Amino acid sequence: MKAYIAELFGTFCLVFIGCASVVLGGFGALVPSGGVLAIGLAFGIAVVAMAYAIGSVSGAHLNPAVTLGAFLAGRLPAKDVAPYMIAQVAGGILGAIVLWIIASGSANGAPASLAATTWDPSAFSTAAVFLAEVVATFLFVMVILGVTTKVHSTVLGGLVIGLTLTAMHLGFVQVSGSSLNPARSIGPALFSGSTAIAQLWLYILAPLIGGAVAGVVYKARLFESTESDLVRKVGTSDIPH
Repeated sequence: MKAYIAELFGTFCLVFIGCASVVLGGFGALVPSGGVLAIGLAFGIAVVAMAYAIGSVSGAHLNPAVTLGAFLAGRLPAKDVAPYMIAQVAGGILGAIVLWIIASGSANGAPASLAATTWDPSAFSTAAVFLAEVVATFLFVMVILGVTTKVHSTVLGGLVIGLTLTAMHLGFVQVSGSSLNPARSIGPALFSGSTAIAQLWLYILAPLIGGAVAGVVYKARLFESTESDLVRKVGTSDIPH
């Protein structure tokens, strides 16, 4: 139960902080305000903070795509998959609710959009947006699985993960909104009108596919060194005993 509560809290913070950079921080106009960098850093720093705050409790997935990838990689028991995802979606919705209440207190009233992830069909095709979300999520989850293995684990893992999310935002915010996370998209979409709701399917399906592929790839141990691999690389005399 502690892990589920941690996931709810962590996803709440991710959505609240990240989306606030758009809704309240004035960075919704991506060009030329430097909004892409500001938004990317807001989401990335939120992930870093949660990785160190609750990582020891739940692993700080904050994302159903990460949870699915971790499960398929053999890192998470099947019994935890659904509760993790439910907690993450609930946290994202709560984050959106609190942000909407705050934003509604402005002189201009409630915002028309709560930083929902959407795309412009006149700028990028649905296929292009779908592929961007799949590939970006795949890369993101691969990094998470890579820096959290027993062999490759590092105290800087949280920072690496947060910076990777920032990098993905820099590359894909103007293509797809760079969701990479169904829980991040569901909450804000509920407060952002019919277009956000109509396009929500892509931001659920594409990240889950990307996360699943990453989990399957990591399950195959293509990117995971074992002790025998280290023996072949450096020789047994170099391995600490």
